[in-house]
Amino acid sequence: MTATEWITDIALVLIVFRQLREGRLDHRTFLIPLGIVAVVAYSYLDSVPTGGNDLVLVATLMAVGAALGIAGGVYTRIRPLDGHLVIKAGAVSAILWVLGMGARMGFQVWVEHGGGADDVARFSIDHHITSDQAWVAAFVLMAVTEVVTRVGTIYLRSRSGARAVATAAAPAVPAAPVLDRTV
Repeated sequence: MTATEWITDIALVLIVFRQLREGRLDHRTFLIPLGIVAVVAYSYLDSVPTGGNDLVLVATLMAVGAALGIAGGVYTRIRPLDGHLVIKAGAVSAILWVLGMGARMGFQVWVEHGGGADDVARFSIDHHITSDQAWVAAFVLMAVTEVVTRVGTIYLRSRSGARAVATAAAPAVPAAPVLDRTV
């Protein structure tokens, strides 16, 4: 792994650790992780191979990323506080995030330095995966999918919280007088 790959992976892991402390939900909550994966996708995703079972590999890892991202977003606490929404990643959310990011890092280290290249090559041949670019695309798209679904889940959940904050902050409207015509 290059220094850039280590820095990118560690930055993505640190995003959740930043959210272990409760903080204000704002645009940075969404833009920082999306910006990081946009740079990663631009840097590493040259193409998505479609030969053999390449798309099956890509779709499978994207589904894993989506499941991790949605679950991570669901297990992130969002609540109103002092007229704003605050966010805090729970233990489950942090574990899922680190598991997803760590699995990708571990796989890459295993293949490059742990002797896994031969095992991956045999698996690829046995399952008709045509190139190493299929693995790159699958793991990059898994990371992108995990981030986008987590951020999307948090965004959707925050919309109902924003309505609660707006309702609580709205001045009380005096009730209209009731006319009693029974007299």
